[in-house]
Amino acid sequence: MTFIVAKWTTDEYHRMIAAGILCDRKVELLKEEIVEMSPEGEPHAYCSDEAGEYLSELLGKGAKIRQAKPITLPNDSEPEPDIAIVQRLGRDYREHHPYPENIFWLIEYADSSLEKDLERKSKIYAEAGIPEYWVVNLKNLHLVVFREPLDGDYATKFTLTTGTIQPLAFPDISVSVERIINK
Repeated sequence: MTFIVAKWTTDEYHRMIAAGILCDRKVELLKEEIVEMSPEGEPHAYCSDEAGEYLSELLGKGAKIRQAKPITLPNDSEPEPDIAIVQRLGRDYREHHPYPENIFWLIEYADSSLEKDLERKSKIYAEAGIPEYWVVNLKNLHLVVFREPLDGDYATKFTLTTGTIQPLAFPDISVSVERIINK
């Protein structure tokens, strides 16, 4: 038996949202597919919230921290990363979600969604040209850093458990790994 999967454009997805079709569902658009999002457990909610506050204090007026809000990518994807560090465009975001050129880097917190975040989403973000992407592995309490998008994947990938990291967009700022993973 062959299954045909319906594919959706970002515009069609927005029309479904506007019509209220998806109002009771926690979903995101990934490469033309509407995908159910994993429920957020306590560690996920706590860690992403604390990290968002920390980054907001650290970056100040240099960037806007958007938590669990959509971003719009050209590959018919509209994921909702746990944290998006974006340009401060004020009211422009009333007209559109951040586009790749507005995004400094993204962070996902993963427990049950670990495989999706490390594999599928990393490729979607790389294909869209997101310069840096972090995944916090809540099971093992480490940070996986993806950098340098190249041909639909990231050329650089490394894992940290302690110390500091300088985001590519803010090389003068040191981010505590422990504060991001909330050990």
